[in-house]
Amino acid sequence: MKKILILSLCVFSLYSCKDEVKKEPAVAINNTEFDDVLDDYFEESLKLYPLNATSQGDTRYNDMLPNFLSDEFRTSENDFYSSYKKTLAEVDDKLLTSSQQMSKEILLWECDRNLERLGFREELLPINQMWTMQLMMGQLASGASSQPFKTVEDYDNWLKRLEDYTSWLASAKVRMEEGIKTGHVLPKSLVVKITPQLKDMTEPNLDNHLFFTPIKNMPDSFSDVDVDRLTEAYSAMISEKIIPAYQSIYDFMNTEYMAAARTTSGIEGIPNGKEYYDYSIKLYTTTDMTADEIHQLGLSEVARISSEMEKIKKEVGFEGDLKAFFDFVRNKKELMPFTSPEQVIENFKVIHEKMKPQVDKLFGNQPKTPFEVRRTEAFREASASAEYNPGSIDGTRPGIFYTPIPDVTKYNMYSDEDLFLHEAIPGHHFQISLTQENEELPKFRKTLWYSAYGEGWALYTESLGKELGLYTDPYQYFGMLGAEMHRAIRLVVDTGLHSKGWTREQAIQYSLANEAESEAGITSEIERYMANPGQALSYKIGQLKIMELRAKAEKELGDKFDIKAFHNQVLETGCVPLALLEKKITTWILNSK
Repeated sequence: MKKILILSLCVFSLYSCKDEVKKEPAVAINNTEFDDVLDDYFEESLKLYPLNATSQGDTRYNDMLPNFLSDEFRTSENDFYSSYKKTLAEVDDKLLTSSQQMSKEILLWECDRNLERLGFREELLPINQMWTMQLMMGQLASGASSQPFKTVEDYDNWLKRLEDYTSWLASAKVRMEEGIKTGHVLPKSLVVKITPQLKDMTEPNLDNHLFFTPIKNMPDSFSDVDVDRLTEAYSAMISEKIIPAYQSIYDFMNTEYMAAARTTSGIEGIPNGKEYYDYSIKLYTTTDMTADEIHQLGLSEVARISSEMEKIKKEVGFEGDLKAFFDFVRNKKELMPFTSPEQVIENFKVIHEKMKPQVDKLFGNQPKTPFEVRRTEAFREASASAEYNPGSIDGTRPGIFYTPIPDVTKYNMYSDEDLFLHEAIPGHHFQISLTQENEELPKFRKTLWYSAYGEGWALYTESLGKELGLYTDPYQYFGMLGAEMHRAIRLVVDTGLHSKGWTREQAIQYSLANEAESEAGITSEIERYMANPGQALSYKIGQLKIMELRAKAEKELGDKFDIKAFHNQVLETGCVPLALLEKKITTWILNSK
């Protein structure tokens, strides 16, 4: 990296001192050098975060797993982001194209947010029930995620990565012991959900152990010698290292940590919790909004959506109040028709076929990356929400919409059309796949994720249902309103939990009073917000900004407004902070006039 950076800085210095800066060749040379800086950043980031490389289909670091909890790793992160921030400070914007200027602004945002993150003690809270390393490694171990198990080398790579993983598990325990001493501990209600997940990984029967799954699915092409060697190596790794590591951390969390876990629900309950929540708001919304502003916005949106729900209640002839209608929808047997998980998956495919003819009317650019619907894996299904996992950049691994079906007899389908739009098409699958397939973007921007943009886009697409031929059933339209209400409620309960002293129970009751989700589902959601402060704010904040920008474009362009062109403008630059998206759309409107 350093040789290129030095050359790049020399070029910037040279042309800032000469009139020749206005000449096209000088700008072109500089553009190339700046592109090299962006490529260097991307390549170094993959080596720093090898799991990201694996998820993108890059196999070079599949045997690596740095100890993200160590002081040494955190120092390397600090050096990495500080170095690139310093480099970017030397870059003259006048020598960059508009696309490169956006890349520079995005990369500065990345550096600033990560350096800010390193000022907090996140490593003292290494495990939660929703997002953290032990769950990611479980997905990879299943053989159904991004870690490949096609060659003998793939199998050996995973063994090496597991060796590093046992070190991470040991460090997680040490960090949590440190967290007990400093007051950085999880709420007890979350610890109760984590311990069964850990206990499952202490299963002594290898045939039933998740981490033994790759051995049970070895390719027929492997030689008998390789089969025997790998079977023995995996058996020893799981029996002698993985199971004992899980047993140790389970015993610790189920006793000492459980006793030390806090009774407060919000992140304000840890040292510097208020400052951490302010950081989280900025990280996830990419705005400068305050917790109070977001809380009030949430209350306003809840009131607006409630009035729309009243119209649906009246349309279907329900006599009771809205809360009673929620219970009616939750328990309506006709909305729980399935007897097997396969029927749930098939219903999503039917939804896809129904909307296909209308998609071309709204979207000119559509992804080539293939797409699948799958049931969430059993080991994480009980605590999981529906989600989208991106395909690989080269298109060899499809995008996957995972839906949990823990009890098919209680699976309520009233929001399935809306859910498909959000998680699949034209939501996350279109947005992420088009970004990854865009050859005009530098590599580091193809895999960026800004929740306000990404989740905001997916929530915006839920509003397109009628334009796509869906929501003809009032219950499915109510499902859309319910999903939007769910995101509006998040603004209220997330800020309530983390900045207003709300308890877990208060947040659950507020949700039950304002939406039609089951109590079990709401409880899981509230605990999710407790585990990851601020993330739940991003959906509604992003959606409202995209809807605002569409309304602005429709008003200012009138008959010249083209919905395909608008969607292309929003999607073509990939994930960006909302301020940069607004600047881009405003420029597009002016140029379109």
